[in-house]
Order: sequence, then C-alpha cells, then structure tokens
Amino acid sequence: MIWIKQALWSSIGKKLMMAVTGLAFIGFLMAHLAGNLTIYGGGEAFNAYAEKLHSLGPLLIVFELGLVLFAGVHITTGIVLFLQNQQARPTGYSRYESSGGRTLSSRTMPYTGLIILGFVIFHLINFSFVDKADRTIYQIVSAAFANPVYVIIYIAVMIIVALHVRHGLWSAFQTLGGNHPKYMPAIMMLSVAIGLIVAVGFGFLPIYITLSV
Repeated sequence: MIWIKQALWSSIGKKLMMAVTGLAFIGFLMAHLAGNLTIYGGGEAFNAYAEKLHSLGPLLIVFELGLVLFAGVHITTGIVLFLQNQQARPTGYSRYESSGGRTLSSRTMPYTGLIILGFVIFHLINFSFVDKADRTIYQIVSAAFANPVYVIIYIAVMIIVALHVRHGLWSAFQTLGGNHPKYMPAIMMLSVAIGLIVAVGFGFLPIYITLSV
C-alpha cells in the first residue's frame, strides 16, 4: 500500500490522476448534456428524464459519491501541482506564447477550475438542494432562468468550462502517452470541438428556456 501511495503521489502519478479524473468529468459533462437536451422535448420529456435518473436509487447515490471522490482527487491534485509549479518557477514567464501548449486555456486552468467549482456549488444549491415538494424539475429550471442575472452567469461559466475542457482534454491524452505527431493534431481538433459543444450545448439551454416560457 505504501508503494502505491508513493507512486500516485509522485509527479507522474499526480498528473495521471489529473488526466484520468479529468477525462471522467468530460465524459460526465457529455452525458449530462445529452440528458439536458431532452428539455427541447418540453417539460414532460425533461421531467421524465429526471424521474428516470432518480429511479436508479442506490446506483445514482453510488455514482454521485464517485463524482465527489473524483472531484476531491482532481481538485486536490490540481492545487498541489499548481503550488509545486509556482515554487519551481517563482518569477513566472516574462512572455506568454502559444508554443508548447501555452495558451489562454492552459494559463488559466487553476483559476477556471476554481470558478467551475464555485459554480457547481451554486448550481447544486439552486437546482438540487431546493424544495421539490410542489414543483417539477422543469418548473425549478424555468424559474431559475427567469432571472436574467442567472442566465448571464450560466452562459459565462459555460464558456469558462469550454476553455477548461479544451485544454484539459488534449493535456490528458498527452499525459497518457498520446503526444505523437501523427495523433496530436486530431486530438487538438477534438479538444476544440468538445469545448465548442460544451459552450454551445449548455450555453444555449437557458436562452431557449427563456424564449419558450
């Protein structure tokens, strides 16, 4: 057990944990988006999707606990790596260039990650930890997006999530050994495409709900 801990907490081990948990969250985002798209079918379709999830019972609880565990690993490891990088390079870069993966997405990863964490908590408070006794999930969502401030915040954060995903996806593949001249261009294009899907897919939902109410 000690050697496993040492291996995971090594520099390579921490990067591998970041890569695996990051890919897991991207997979979750895609599944979550697919479920949310049922809202285009109307309130009944969206409520049916929500009820189907809740009907999973213990399986849903296990899945949610797994997400919490992965989030804890991803956040903790990310903070440790960020602090280690800061200590190794206290003066920072005098110039920022896109070569070697230095892009807006990569430079802001720690900050966009914290923003996403704050939004997830805010999002759960508004959608999950609310009184659902006399309201359907569609009514809760519609009421939330009736507030233009929430719509603006939601869309802005989805753009931030897209930036985070855009860098995180290709970086994860690079960590897992996909840094090959033959494959990396395709992985980079896939990363941009997934980022756009996240931004547009999630970002347009509050606009659609606002216009349809």
